[in-house]
Amino acid sequence: MSKRYKQLLEKIDTNKSYSVAEATATVLDLKSAKFDETVEIAMNLNVDPRHADQMVRGAVVLPHGTGKVVRVAVFAKGIKADEAKAAGADIVGTDDLVAQIKDGIFNFDVVVAAPDCMGLVGQIGRILGPKGLMPNPKTGTVTPDVATAVKNVKGGQVTFRVDKKGNIHAGIGKASFDAIKISENLASFVAAINKQKPAAAKGRYIKNAALSLTMSPAVKIDTMELLDIK
Repeated sequence: MSKRYKQLLEKIDTNKSYSVAEATATVLDLKSAKFDETVEIAMNLNVDPRHADQMVRGAVVLPHGTGKVVRVAVFAKGIKADEAKAAGADIVGTDDLVAQIKDGIFNFDVVVAAPDCMGLVGQIGRILGPKGLMPNPKTGTVTPDVATAVKNVKGGQVTFRVDKKGNIHAGIGKASFDAIKISENLASFVAAINKQKPAAAKGRYIKNAALSLTMSPAVKIDTMELLDIK
């Protein structure tokens, strides 16, 4: 454990579950890196994703964005391609985009696809899938309205998916954001998670939650407060 990390730990009561407001203020006080760190939320949900009816997956557009520049590639043709370009897509294509991906060129962060192009996308599913880039209707990245999808992704959309152990995490802003923006982004993210609560989930839905910066220790958040966020 580095000296810097130990000094940051001294600013946290590791036995305490902080309110959202306290956690946000405390985390922003942990800034120590020479770059604009990401504010990250990690949650452990009381679900068993091995059962399809307990999968928690979706997307939410954060009110203040993520602070990250996101490059978007869109599979679309004709008018839809024009709409995607007008909305700010970085790359728009069909067969040429498939060829680029097969060649291992990934100069984008998110892939959006019009439904009539999913046959093409299927050709490279084995490449996109492991990288977490496969478009999906549940995250709004397979849609006839490609323009809105591009604007959402560029405007701060965060996708989430619970892992095998019930963990879910996301970047919800930058250390340069003020506490109000972080708190409002956090509330939007948690509300989306609560909305996705499976009917089959029993007991307390959010078991644990914590907020941290890229290079900081984690600050525990009061899960009862999180469960009340709608």
